Amino acid sequence: MTRDVLHGLAARLAGPAFAAGCARVAVAALAAQAAVASPLDVRVTDGAGKPLSGAVVFLESPEAKAATKPAAGVEIAQIGRQFTPQVTVVPVGSAVSFPNRDTVRHHVYSFSPIKKFEFKLYVGTPESPVLFDKPGVAVLGCNIHDRMVAWVVVVETPYAGQTGADGRLTLPHVPAGAYRLRAWHPSLPVGAPAIEQPLAMGAAAQQAAATLVDAKP
Repeated sequence: MTRDVLHGLAARLAGPAFAAGCARVAVAALAAQAAVASPLDVRVTDGAGKPLSGAVVFLESPEAKAATKPAAGVEIAQIGRQFTPQVTVVPVGSAVSFPNRDTVRHHVYSFSPIKKFEFKLYVGTPESPVLFDKPGVAVLGCNIHDRMVAWVVVVETPYAGQTGADGRLTLPHVPAGAYRLRAWHPSLPVGAPAIEQPLAMGAAAQQAAATLVDAKP
């Protein structure tokens, strides 16, 4: 191969057309990988084998973390002197509002390490929502009504949800890959972390099971 031919080839490889072609190949590869997504059915039980309703299930991986986006319009209301919903699952970086829809004042707070905040006696909706920017579990309370309690589970993944009355959750579109399947329930001892187990997700629909020994239905 002559020097002129080599120079010409090098010029083409460094040119915008070659760069654009590489970009198209990379995008096509990512699209193909994303297309290999299948449903995952997870069943969560307690130590006695009974189904756990309201268990939080989520899948962690570097790719899942990179795909995480904050949720919009999330709120935890106070209705009938209770938090509604009692358990909220949000992606990291989500802002949560705390509207008081009761006829009495509430004093909402959290002393949890992942998020400490306090809304002293108020009605209506505080002007600023609370930004949950660290993963983990935050416990909420009311300084006026001790029986009021709620939890915010902050996750670094778009693949998360809560089990139904049958203890099952279906995540409809999980890309193929290696994950850590994690599960948590509000009846676990205070400060207990979510359990974890490996999960290899392929191109076909899969099932998985998790047991929370210390949880109660």
